[in-house]
Amino acid sequence: MLENYYSMVLSIGTPAPDFTAKDQNNKTITLSKFRGKRVILYFYPKDDTPGCTKEACGFRDAYAGFKKKGVIVLGVSTDSVESHATFAKKYKLSFPLVADADKKIAKAYDVIGFIGGLLGTASRVTYVIDKEGVIEEVFTSVNPAEHASDLLAVFSRAH
Repeated sequence: MLENYYSMVLSIGTPAPDFTAKDQNNKTITLSKFRGKRVILYFYPKDDTPGCTKEACGFRDAYAGFKKKGVIVLGVSTDSVESHATFAKKYKLSFPLVADADKKIAKAYDVIGFIGGLLGTASRVTYVIDKEGVIEEVFTSVNPAEHASDLLAVFSRAH
């Protein structure tokens, strides 16, 4: 099952499942409210772990570049609002971290996995959603330390 896991992620051209959830500031985030903008929806396993911290800090460091291009960045894990708040404050993360403690978002995007011994956490998968709310790219092989800068380079060349 594990080796075939990534064949289950949502396909390019699929409408992105809408969701409403709270971020680290207890602000309500609804995906469909970002229509008209491109969205990077990145899933990660756990707040304040080595790989997830590298990835989040990469998005933090590249955030101004994404913002300049009108791209919304949303991080999602199955951690709580409180966990996200602590993580965001510790690393000065300025983009929304969406709390998915009930795993509904991760299940809708087919990213529930078995990562680092944690069954039921979100796998490290990134979706790029176009202005109409359709998945335009899916990244299942992610280097946490380089992912954000790699994505920014793609946006800089292609868009």
